Amino acid sequence: MPNIKFSFLYRDAANYKTFGEVVFANPENLPLASIRQTIVDACNADQNFEPVRWGIPNIRTKPYDPDLDHDWFEFENVEETEEGSTISMDVTEWLGWVKSNPLW
Repeated sequence: MPNIKFSFLYRDAANYKTFGEVVFANPENLPLASIRQTIVDACNADQNFEPVRWGIPNIRTKPYDPDLDHDWFEFENVEETEEGSTISMDVTEWLGWVKSNPLW
C-alpha cells in the first residue's frame, strides 16, 4: 500500500521559493483523487493554505518580514510514493485537519 506525498512551497514577497514535502501513511488506502480534491477544496482560489492550521512544518529559509511576507504556503502536488512516512499523522487524520481548517 503506497504512502501519500504532499508537496508544497513557500514563496516570499521577493519571489524566493522554498520547497517542502511530507509523507503520510495511508492505512485506509484512500484514493489519490479523493485526497487531492479534499486539499483543493480547502485551499483558496490560488491553491494557498495556512501550514500551521494543517500541521505542516514551517519551511521558510529567508528572514520573514511581516510587512511584506505572508503566512500562506502553496499546494503543489500530491502523489503516491513508496517512501516512508515523515509525519506522525496518517493521511486520514490529516485530511480531517484540512477539512476543519479551510482557507476561504
